[in-house]
Amino acid sequence: MILLYCFSESVYSMGGHASKTLREPALFAKKTGYESEVPHEKMTIAQAKRGTPAVRPVRVYADGIFDLFHSGHARALMQAKNLFPNTHLIVGVCSDELTHKYKGYTVMTESERYEALIHCRYVDEVVRDAPWTLSPDFLKKHKIDFVAHDDIPYTSAGSEDVYKHIKEAGMFVATQRTDGISTSDLITRIVRDYDLYVRRNLQRGYTARDLNVSFIREKKIRLQNQVDRMKETVKTVEEKSKHFVFKVEEKSHDLIQKWEEKSREFIGNFLELFGPEGAWHVIQEQSGRMLQALSPYASPVASPRGSPSSSPTRGRSPSPPSSPTSPSSRSPRSPRSPHSSPTSPSSRKGASAYPLTFLGDDE
Repeated sequence: MILLYCFSESVYSMGGHASKTLREPALFAKKTGYESEVPHEKMTIAQAKRGTPAVRPVRVYADGIFDLFHSGHARALMQAKNLFPNTHLIVGVCSDELTHKYKGYTVMTESERYEALIHCRYVDEVVRDAPWTLSPDFLKKHKIDFVAHDDIPYTSAGSEDVYKHIKEAGMFVATQRTDGISTSDLITRIVRDYDLYVRRNLQRGYTARDLNVSFIREKKIRLQNQVDRMKETVKTVEEKSKHFVFKVEEKSHDLIQKWEEKSREFIGNFLELFGPEGAWHVIQEQSGRMLQALSPYASPVASPRGSPSSSPTRGRSPSPPSSPTSPSSRSPRSPRSPHSSPTSPSSRKGASAYPLTFLGDDE
């Protein structure tokens, strides 16, 4: 803890308010310029790279419009801040008057651009209403050692390169631009998607007057917004319907699959029970054998002579019918035996003239 406290105190003492920029906004430069008791002697880039005393940080200046402050601006300032071991970064921001005169109309006002810069972590000091071209008096007033900017010649104000005299004096230090991001790119995106942004801001409560939109165009845009909302609603309903149909189809496939499985199982069980080799057929055969073994044959009335062959179960073949002209058919009936009288004692005793033939009599 003691070492950490001593380190933080030493960092704070180096460069004055260097550590405060990480917690508080950067300071605005005084109108009278930089005032210091330490004499400000000119130094070379080699001397600055070797390092300077804490009381004498290298004062690096970077200027620009900084409209729609973005990551490209921040990266350029980060490079300028890290040029030397002990750097005090001064950022000059041009006013609206100069910017509109030499470059064009800005999205942000100068006050908004000043405010954006003082909250950048790499900035130590902000110069308001910075000059378009750096004069020797301005450099001397703010005790500027080096000027940081990208190395591409900046043509403006009738000059092929406004940093030409800075380069010739050996005070220029180049930084690298960040590709793919610039204020012009951002404005181009807004112009390209102008209708979308107008519609969005109308939905958020801005009036047509705020957006500089005519009455007819406002009504057209609002109608288009309603149509888009209806399309979105229909699309949502359609997606929900598709999801519902998909769920129903999935459930139907599951039910059909389960039904097929149950059907196959039912058919298999049925065939196993009632098929040619099924349990039911086996039970029928066994019950038939049992009934045949337990039940007697049906016995008809025996012939007069009691012949066992008279039983119909013995396979007696019937005699062919006699011809009506045969002698046997014309023979007279033989006289009844006296013993066969119905009033004979044997009949009274209940003896049957045709005794019953039971199973096994022929044995």
